[in-house]
Amino acid sequence: MKTKFHNAKILRKDFSVTNGGLCVKDDTIMCVFEGDKCDSGHDCVFDKEIDCKGNLLIPGFKNAHTHSAMTFLRSRADDLPLQEWLHEQVFPQEAKLTAEHIHWFTKLAILEYVSGGTTAAFDMYFEPEAVASAARDTGFRITMCGSVNNFGTTPQVMLDFYNKYKKSHELVDYKLGFHAEYTNSIENLKELARISAEYRAPIYTHMSETKAEHDGCYERYGQSPTALFTEVGLWEHGGGVFHAVHVDANDMNIMAEKKIWAVSNPGSNLKLASGIAPLSKMQETGVNIALGTDGAASNNALSMFREMFFACTLQKHFMNDAAACPALNALEWAVCSSARAFGLDDCDCLEPGKKADIVMLDLDRPSMRPHNNIVKNIVYSGDTSIVNMTMVNGKILYKDGAFFVGDDARAIIEKCESLMKDFN
Repeated sequence: MKTKFHNAKILRKDFSVTNGGLCVKDDTIMCVFEGDKCDSGHDCVFDKEIDCKGNLLIPGFKNAHTHSAMTFLRSRADDLPLQEWLHEQVFPQEAKLTAEHIHWFTKLAILEYVSGGTTAAFDMYFEPEAVASAARDTGFRITMCGSVNNFGTTPQVMLDFYNKYKKSHELVDYKLGFHAEYTNSIENLKELARISAEYRAPIYTHMSETKAEHDGCYERYGQSPTALFTEVGLWEHGGGVFHAVHVDANDMNIMAEKKIWAVSNPGSNLKLASGIAPLSKMQETGVNIALGTDGAASNNALSMFREMFFACTLQKHFMNDAAACPALNALEWAVCSSARAFGLDDCDCLEPGKKADIVMLDLDRPSMRPHNNIVKNIVYSGDTSIVNMTMVNGKILYKDGAFFVGDDARAIIEKCESLMKDFN
């Protein structure tokens, strides 16, 4: 299948915007051209030609931390203190989940992802087959993250999942991971370090999301989670941490040295009053940064537009400097860095040989006019309503308000509504 996009604006690797188009063969970008015609030398006979009408093509957003199936808890337990939200609402409801629930509520999240321009997600949740099948069914790209903890998934079970699902499908991958320091014994952490060393594989976890969590680690071990993980050998092959709100200069230096990704979730952190991650200071220290939404129980939207806006504006507040965290930083974190954070290096830009994970943004929406600076418009005034098309792996999953995800979108929504009877 060959598709040509023409009469487009293209967000290039250096974040300049040029006029031209691109050509896709099956799941891969063949060429990116300027002007009216493809002169790459490829066979330019196409099965489909799409006139972009001057709209912008960008790499899809990559949601680098989410719990997709938590769509079932959207707006279920809002405006509560964190511990009450977690222990009296989230955990008791999650205990009722089955694989069927997770499969369908993940599909609901995928509808939201693709209609918002997100082409891949790094998902931490239960029942990996339910999540993987939802991605395969819909054509969405998903990487699952292990969630080892003291009361559920053991290191051995996670390793079995890793061996089963790692690069198991062109759209499905799996990474080593554990829930958090405070939900794991030191024995678990040491075993996870051993597994990471044996497989020479990065490992991911929630870390320093709240001050209470961070301080609790000091009480247990006399050091921060970052330092503890380094001491037990978890970071020898890199990886990433979700949130990293309460980190100090020493933590940041360790993260930079060990090449640990800081995956920030500013919307969730703000809503749960967890704090503001020091992204500008991290960047100055050399820490690589990515963005994610977290789950719909705490965000409640799965919009990368909102995360970009919060990432920029909260840093300006945090640093007391309106020049801090320019818009370009947030866009780069959302489309390029987030891809690399969980191993999607072949999806990080629109260049020949990269995967055809492409989003078209409607530049004629009132919020995108005038075109004084298109990149800044995306971050500061853009939202999911400007997404015209989302292509994943060379297949259009969303265009002009319509979904092409296998199941009828309305059927997915209605199925999820019917499953809500299981939660009270």
